[in-house]
Amino acid sequence: TFMTQTRIYNAQEQINEMQQNGRGALDIINREVKMAGYNPNGASFLGVTYSTTQLMIQADLDSTPGIDVSITPNERITYTYDAANNRITRAVGSGSAQILAEHISAFTFGYLDNNGTATTISANIRQVSISITAKTAKPDPNYTADGGYRSYIVSATITPGNLAL
Repeated sequence: TFMTQTRIYNAQEQINEMQQNGRGALDIINREVKMAGYNPNGASFLGVTYSTTQLMIQADLDSTPGIDVSITPNERITYTYDAANNRITRAVGSGSAQILAEHISAFTFGYLDNNGTATTISANIRQVSISITAKTAKPDPNYTADGGYRSYIVSATITPGNLAL
């Protein structure tokens, strides 16, 4: 009985960690994407820059004209999926990337225009669609699918209020 309960407890702990990891990463990204395009002085810059390999957002947080990461590094934030290490990284300004979430098997994002249609033009981006697939750190011997690794998908379509619709 003790061994069975221990296995169940360990599996549930892995599942909880996996879900928290995926939801936590999406929550942070969601908050920062919502700030994309904040521009109190009317300077010219893109709130979200189109890329197939990274998600880059910009916001003029210090109210100086334009984006200057030497003064306020968090005016530019870049998220990248590191497939080799199964993680999402976050770089602030021109700084080095830090780990945002580990045990991620997929991180996809798409860009939508004001009609909800996919776009590749940065100036037309009005929404960002994000999907994160987290997996357990260790396999569960009682779970037969996917080599014993459980997975959890969390997604959202985010509309930054500062990007005109």
